[in-house]
Amino acid sequence: MNWTEVKIYTTSEGIEPLTGSLLDLGIQGFMIEDAKDFDEFLHDTTPHWDYIDQEVMAHMKDCETSVTLYLPNNPQGMEEMAAAREILARLKSQDTEGLYGRLEMELKNLNEEDWSNAWKKYYHPVKVGKHLVVCPSWEEYDRQPDDVVLTLNPGMAFGTGTHDTTRLCMELLEEYLTKDDCVLDVGCGSGILAITAALLGAKEIKGCDIDEVAVKVAGENADLNGVGDRIAFHRGDLTSQVEGSFQVICANIVADVIIRLSQDVGKYLAEGGIFITSGIIDTREQDVRDALDRCGFEVIDRRTSGGWVAMACKAK
Repeated sequence: MNWTEVKIYTTSEGIEPLTGSLLDLGIQGFMIEDAKDFDEFLHDTTPHWDYIDQEVMAHMKDCETSVTLYLPNNPQGMEEMAAAREILARLKSQDTEGLYGRLEMELKNLNEEDWSNAWKKYYHPVKVGKHLVVCPSWEEYDRQPDDVVLTLNPGMAFGTGTHDTTRLCMELLEEYLTKDDCVLDVGCGSGILAITAALLGAKEIKGCDIDEVAVKVAGENADLNGVGDRIAFHRGDLTSQVEGSFQVICANIVADVIIRLSQDVGKYLAEGGIFITSGIIDTREQDVRDALDRCGFEVIDRRTSGGWVAMACKAK
């Protein structure tokens, strides 16, 4: 299997929030180079070694703190890379004092233009739930009478229908969305959930994402599916710029962000409305459940796939 090396530049203070978010994505292995540790080592008055190579010494002195991970060149790796981009955008928005450094991603053997086109090698039509089909814009699909076909070009945004978390969320939308509902998609990524809602009959949809690239891609995908007139996408952190009331709110993000979102989402949920949440790795499920319970929600449906959990909730 081929792999892509992804190096993310940060600071000593940024290591913990960054790696914690990567773990929530299911990325278990990464290598950390911490400039602070190197500096402490170089200034330790008790030598640990008789000799240190000068090239190694120079590297340690000039080192910028980074977290390196290796992602497979397959659909899962592509989705993880897109999700990591959104994590960096979210951390940048939260880091008002610049404590986490530049939070920029460097790809080895694959630049961003190549990456945005790399989907074409791995991404093919995907059947989801009872009637939904996600089809890449460059593929042909023999539509069946009951199919609801969503055409997508993900570019550099998360959400293709290949990842378990996206499929679970789409299944719950198909189950609980009623025609003419108003829908809010928090962390819209490629726009896949907002567009799914429109194709299932929602009359008005709002979508937001912290990553401006995702907002642009989502708008293009909405137009590609002929539903751009019913969806308004904007850049924003969670519900910070949201107004209105919605029968369905969906959020396919990560556990820590869902926990934060659960404190505010009730203000935007119509009476009897459904909050659909996914992107929860199974080891964090109880943390999310506890937060939902504290915020007055009860879980009415739970679905799992590949170590990921999605839930549909209602206000108690």
